[in-house]
Amino acid sequence: MSLKLVALLLGATSLISIGLGYYLRLIISLGRKGSMELDLKQMMLQAKEKEKNILDEAERKAQEILNVARVEIKQKEEDNKKNEERLIKKDELLDHRQIEIDKEVEEIKKRIQEIRIIRENTEKLEDQKKEDLQKIARLSEAEAKTEIIRTVERNEEEDILARLKKLETVGREKLEEKSKEILAASIQRLSNAVSSDMLTTHVAIPSDEIKGKIIGKEGRNIKAFERATGVEVIVDDTPGSITISSFDPVRRQIAKMALEKLISDGRIQPARIEEVVKASEQEIDKIIKEKGNEAIYETGVLGLDPRIISILGRLHFRTSYGQNVLAHSVEMAHIAGMIAEEIGANVQVAKAGALVHDIGKALDHEVVGTHVEIGRRILERFGADPNIIKAMQAHHGEYPYETVESMIVQSADAISGGRPGARRDSIENYLKRLKDLEAIAQSFKGVEKSYALAAGREIRIFVTPTEITDLEARSMARDIALRVESELKYPGEIKVTVIRESRSIEFAR
Repeated sequence: MSLKLVALLLGATSLISIGLGYYLRLIISLGRKGSMELDLKQMMLQAKEKEKNILDEAERKAQEILNVARVEIKQKEEDNKKNEERLIKKDELLDHRQIEIDKEVEEIKKRIQEIRIIRENTEKLEDQKKEDLQKIARLSEAEAKTEIIRTVERNEEEDILARLKKLETVGREKLEEKSKEILAASIQRLSNAVSSDMLTTHVAIPSDEIKGKIIGKEGRNIKAFERATGVEVIVDDTPGSITISSFDPVRRQIAKMALEKLISDGRIQPARIEEVVKASEQEIDKIIKEKGNEAIYETGVLGLDPRIISILGRLHFRTSYGQNVLAHSVEMAHIAGMIAEEIGANVQVAKAGALVHDIGKALDHEVVGTHVEIGRRILERFGADPNIIKAMQAHHGEYPYETVESMIVQSADAISGGRPGARRDSIENYLKRLKDLEAIAQSFKGVEKSYALAAGREIRIFVTPTEITDLEARSMARDIALRVESELKYPGEIKVTVIRESRSIEFAR
């Protein structure tokens, strides 16, 4: 009985424990649910507050941007208004000026008409006076004019001479001063050393024994060499050298180079000679192209045909009075460019004309004609600019000066060729030039004596005072200078001085 009671009590206790546990679990669950709802409400409140802050900030920034935009719009409206007012004032001013110009045009037309009427009346009066004078003097207009000029010259000769001398002196001084400034500036800017070059035709040999090898058995080596190079080889008694003779400077250089190679190699035979000559020809062709391109690069002349540049490079092996023609042409290009720049001419045309002015000398031993004419044909054939041809063709006076660049090229040629030491002229040419200079002066009527002075840079002419007047002496000086320019070729300028001296001699006995 007690056991059953204990079991019942245990069962009741278990049920009570289970009930209490379920109740406690229910209470805990309800507590958690309430806490989560509170958290959610708190988060919603925070989100709404944040949203409100963002909206307030956005409204504030939008208001600031709107205020700035309103200020800018107002400023632009004010600027547009000012511009509109300024344009209106400008239009009014232009209208006013146009009215004034129209009035001035009308006034000018009226004055032109008045001047035309006055001129017609004046011409009528002059014609009437001429007719009256011709009737009175019984002379034609030309005869009267000649007589008046003679009378004025006879009565006012001294005053006319003084005025002419003053005008000539002032004008000449200004022109000479300006030209000296331009030429001095050009020469100083160039600052090239003046060197004279002569293309050698002599080949040095280590010993005279090599001459026999060069000639070969029965002369076969020297004949093969001359046939391959087109030159004449002179093996004489001159110790230590062999002479090469040819009218073609390029051939001479090829022969010189080939002979030096053969002497250095020691194998001299016909087959070897042909091989070395071909190699020398290729090397010379390469040098010619390089020299032509170097000249183009140094002067900055662009647009020339490559064939013109190749022909230009041949001038490296050509000399004129001891001056290397290619170096002379490059120097001329620099001088011509600087002169053209100073006087406002076309710099590129002047430089190009100066650079190619002697290109005909590269082929003048192969083609008939002067080097100027040959150069013109070369440039025309390879499509050079016509202005460049005009600039180069007049440097020796064979063609007229058609452009200012042609005068610049002629001046640059005179500067480059006439600088001290630039060229070596023979004594025969020097003496001939002096004799020709004196002969031109002696050919004029009334010349008593003439002397060429200062190495041909000045000529003094003494005239007979009873045959030549002062005016005629001035005219004679100009005529002699023109004759010298047209008949003689010379670098620089020649001063012509005509002296008229009167002497009255009496004897006291």
